Amino acid sequence: MGGSLQDRVVLVTGTLGTIGQAICTAIEREGGQPVRSDLPGGAGLDLALDVTDEAAWAAAAREIERRHGRLDGLVNNAGVVFIGTVEATSLAQWRRVMDVNLDGVFLGCRHMLPLLRRAPAPSIVNMSSVSGLVGGYNLAAYNASKGAVRMLTKSVALNGARMSPKVRCNSVHPAFVAGAMVDDMMAQASDPERALASMVRQIPLGRLAAAAEVAEAVVWLLSDRSAFTTGSELVVDGGITAG
Repeated sequence: MGGSLQDRVVLVTGTLGTIGQAICTAIEREGGQPVRSDLPGGAGLDLALDVTDEAAWAAAAREIERRHGRLDGLVNNAGVVFIGTVEATSLAQWRRVMDVNLDGVFLGCRHMLPLLRRAPAPSIVNMSSVSGLVGGYNLAAYNASKGAVRMLTKSVALNGARMSPKVRCNSVHPAFVAGAMVDDMMAQASDPERALASMVRQIPLGRLAAAAEVAEAVVWLLSDRSAFTTGSELVVDGGITAG
């Protein structure tokens, strides 16, 4: 019996990360075929893709067309985090976060839309964050990048709604997810244990999210189960934005 993504081809960026791995596992469980992509040199990749490099996106589109002839889904998942107030963030640090988190999403949508338009029910999922909805005093660049992803998603969704077939586009907004990115944030903190405890206290459900829980939201948005959902934010935050 087929799953909700049976035989669908889905490009996922940032698949060497905790969430990227979970998304690919969930796609396969639902009968889909994830195209795993990340920076060159990683193991187990289908495509080497630096999301900040437009030429690499163009090459990835050509390769997917050669292998599959179409693309059913795109998950713009690659992302980086930098901890710093607006005063403590250099222009180079700001630009690096924007390059990966925002420009990478823009380039993915731009270069993959021609392939997506060949699929019967195409869907784009852009990974934003709860930090794209609420601010943090020491997340200036990250807040700005993820908030911009939220609004870019809405623009892409409205454009996709004018196409035939319709191309849906939604954003996912996780809270802190146990894994590599939280580990990276803790490495930047002066007191990692205190920083982690403070992070957990912000979440009404009292724990970090599991990557598999975020992946379930992504799979739902990729599938026909969410056929009337576009331009929306799917929040997976343990209640942070409820207060």
